[in-house]
Amino acid sequence: MSKQFDVIVIGAGPGGYIAAIRAAQLGKNVACIDEWKNSAGGPAPGGTCTNVGCIPSKALLQSSEHFEHASHHFADHGIAVKGLSMDVAKMVARKDTVVKQNNDGILYLFKKNKVSFFHGRGAFVKAVVGGYEIKVTGTAEEMLIGAQIIVATGSNARALPGVPFDEENILSNDGALRIGAVPKKLGLVGSGVIGLEMGSVWRRLGAEVTILEGLSTFLGAVDQQIAKEAQKAFTKQGLKIELGVTVGEIKSGKKGVSIAYTNAKGEAQTLDVDKLIVSVGRVPNTVGLNAEAVGLKLDERGAILVDGDCRTNLPGVWAVGDVVRGPMLAHKAEEEGVAVAERIVGQHGHVNFNTIPWVIYTSPEIAWVGRTEQQLKVDGVAFKAGTFPFLANGRARALGDTTGMVKMLADATTDEILGVHIVGPMASELIAECVMAMEFRASSEDIARICHAHPSLSESTKEAALAVDKRTLNF
Repeated sequence: MSKQFDVIVIGAGPGGYIAAIRAAQLGKNVACIDEWKNSAGGPAPGGTCTNVGCIPSKALLQSSEHFEHASHHFADHGIAVKGLSMDVAKMVARKDTVVKQNNDGILYLFKKNKVSFFHGRGAFVKAVVGGYEIKVTGTAEEMLIGAQIIVATGSNARALPGVPFDEENILSNDGALRIGAVPKKLGLVGSGVIGLEMGSVWRRLGAEVTILEGLSTFLGAVDQQIAKEAQKAFTKQGLKIELGVTVGEIKSGKKGVSIAYTNAKGEAQTLDVDKLIVSVGRVPNTVGLNAEAVGLKLDERGAILVDGDCRTNLPGVWAVGDVVRGPMLAHKAEEEGVAVAERIVGQHGHVNFNTIPWVIYTSPEIAWVGRTEQQLKVDGVAFKAGTFPFLANGRARALGDTTGMVKMLADATTDEILGVHIVGPMASELIAECVMAMEFRASSEDIARICHAHPSLSESTKEAALAVDKRTLNF
């Protein structure tokens, strides 16, 4: 006999598990289905983000950053280090522990909020009176019926045509997080976020890293003044970045991977590496959902078609996160998950795409919110710009990390903040103030007149706001 629920969520990534918890908080009887498994075969909720994305990559970035500081920067502080070595197996084990802590945390939150969790793959069966029948295929098969369905099945790494991931030599984000030893030579196709972050990890540990990017500009989605500053910093660190390349045949064998490509000058080149990470985007994960059984509409990419409120073409069926339009970001998925749960009970959930922050956790970090200078020019918006370098910030000097700047863009007439772009230390944290300011439609003068603690990196945000009016105090 089928088990009945008010809401069934398919997928327990950031969008799914948050939607399930919020719906339960709002008084609904909720089930959440997820098929991720840990190494022992047990449940591992959290999706790509927790298992092979955001969380494990940050753990490896932190470990490698400690190693780089000990190798190259401790001496500046009078700290002498002898016999330094890196135990890669222990680093990876720590990463696995961090992942499991997050998995277990989500299972605890389900229990705390009385969300029924089902470990297995969820798929549509048919529409029934009062909702939809969903089959769970796991260690045991179960049939559930839900009045409301939220699809949060996430995305998968995009492979190059004709070059499947083997996760041994040719790696997606999954394999990149499980490299067992420092490769002598590491190649990356695409300068995507995961690629840059993983390239940074292994470069810090001694790998020779080469990035092959098809676009003629580095980090095309980033404000180009910021992107150029980042590229300069990465190149100085030892990352080799080739832009405007066309990748040809890729051969994988026992000795590694050979990549044939044409450089920006049209010259034929070959890159031989031990491992190759492919970071050319992600595709919505709808395979196996059995969408056709109920007539759920998908677009040509396989994404679920939704309106501005995440409603699909079917009554009572919603979709959030990477499986729908918009940026493939964990925090975007979470906001949509909350909004949908609130809409189900008649509230007015809200997601503002214009104030979703973006972060790349390299060193220096890159973070931004709102429009870039290039976008404002294309849109024909008159603006004022202000920048402030971390080189002139007292806290950055004390940290020994003065790379980068804060850039603020404001409307030329109203002074409303239209975008903030940061490359430098703790950019991921500094951007939060800017998101808050934009959400409340603050002006650059509002930021300029707020007292910021001294010495702090956040003073650079204040100084960039002052720079919009050409009145910086410390530069």
